[in-house]
Amino acid sequence: MTNTPTNSRRQFFAGAAASVAGLAVARSALAGLPEPVIQTSVETAPPLVPQTGRPYNPVVTLNGWTLPWRMNNGVKEFHLVAEPVVREVSPGFKVNMWGYNGQSPGPTIEVVEGDRVRIFVTNKLPEHTTIHWHGQRLPSGMDGVGGLNQRAIPVGKTYVYEFEARRPGTFMYHPHADEMVQMAMGMMGMWVTHPKAKHPHISEVDRDFCFLLNAFDVEPGSKTPKVNTMTDFNIWCWNSRVFPAIDTLNVRLNDRVRIRVGNLTMTNHPIHLHGHEFLVTGTDGGPTPPSTRWYEVTTDVAVGQMRQIELIADEEGDWAMHCHKSHHTMNAMGHDVPTMIGVDHRGLVKKIQKVAPDYMLMGERGMADMGEMQMPIPDNTAPMMTGTGQFGPLEMGGMFTVFKVRKDQKPGDYKDPGPYKFPEGTVAYEWNGALPPTTRPAASADTTPAAATAIKPTAKGMSH
Repeated sequence: MTNTPTNSRRQFFAGAAASVAGLAVARSALAGLPEPVIQTSVETAPPLVPQTGRPYNPVVTLNGWTLPWRMNNGVKEFHLVAEPVVREVSPGFKVNMWGYNGQSPGPTIEVVEGDRVRIFVTNKLPEHTTIHWHGQRLPSGMDGVGGLNQRAIPVGKTYVYEFEARRPGTFMYHPHADEMVQMAMGMMGMWVTHPKAKHPHISEVDRDFCFLLNAFDVEPGSKTPKVNTMTDFNIWCWNSRVFPAIDTLNVRLNDRVRIRVGNLTMTNHPIHLHGHEFLVTGTDGGPTPPSTRWYEVTTDVAVGQMRQIELIADEEGDWAMHCHKSHHTMNAMGHDVPTMIGVDHRGLVKKIQKVAPDYMLMGERGMADMGEMQMPIPDNTAPMMTGTGQFGPLEMGGMFTVFKVRKDQKPGDYKDPGPYKFPEGTVAYEWNGALPPTTRPAASADTTPAAATAIKPTAKGMSH
């Protein structure tokens, strides 16, 4: 769960990056560019504690990291590099994507309300691009819509965005140029603006997590997403990772926890947390007034939205957290596979195997067997139902992880504590006693088919 610090990252941490002599020089001299920080690890990085600028309580990006900055005459400067990347979606499953600074999603940008921010964006893609700062209040010319607010950034060029972070909240960034292709290839990232002082609608929390919901259509055996897919995605991700390769959220018992979620897929996602209730404390528009909040266990995050939830982690254990759309907790699957439940294959299997020796009988009892079978799968993909817990197969994939609450988790410690040690007598168990008789209502003796009437349109209206 650590980043391997590069020389440039050490410079950022130490605040030793050389400053430039004002905005005019920064815009004209490439020597004034901040050195870009590149990250290739897919593990969750520890929080980046600010060494310069206003203090704040940093976030932890699930399977991601926070972009370091340098201070230049009171301006917080970042450098994003838009470029092709290879993202490990799960061990052994790598996808050709486009992203920022070595990863997709790109690094989280963290600032403080009132900060003057300057972002250098270098385009190393094979086509032009821009960046839209989703949800921000800023000058129109910095909004990043190609053709409307700016000229697109040509290949090999660097553009500068500069504005004040005017309000606290959870935001995103993504292209607004050839958007369908570039976002389908993974170009996106999160932005968090922390309050500059105590805010009546923003609580101080012990742990603050964030991640993006994203999705891809990657045919098993291939490596590049199908960018023209509209709805039929087969890889459902949190920060371009699928379960069981999504890191767990590890917290201390009774911690106040904030989780920020942004959705840049093409459908909504009802995010469900087991074992706890939470409040939606922030939306696209910023923090919600306490009088508007109510407790939930599931909140829907629609396309292009951000949701910020908070809870007290007061129930120790391992708790599932996932999208509640069942097909979003599976990995690559064939959507046109027929349902075989209840089909009697007896006498047919051996005949089929004479023609297709590798034919296997599956699906007539449901798909649970898929979670236990270690079948060969095509190269460069992930099993549809996967993951193993201390009691056996989890039969999950996609948008799923575990919220781990432990009384002995130290403050500031984000390491995975391992499986939960269940107290004796607290695990569901097999009943070995007698079962009461099952009484069912008698079947009706009436076998008359139900009457049905077709209603068909006519030239004068509707008639029977």
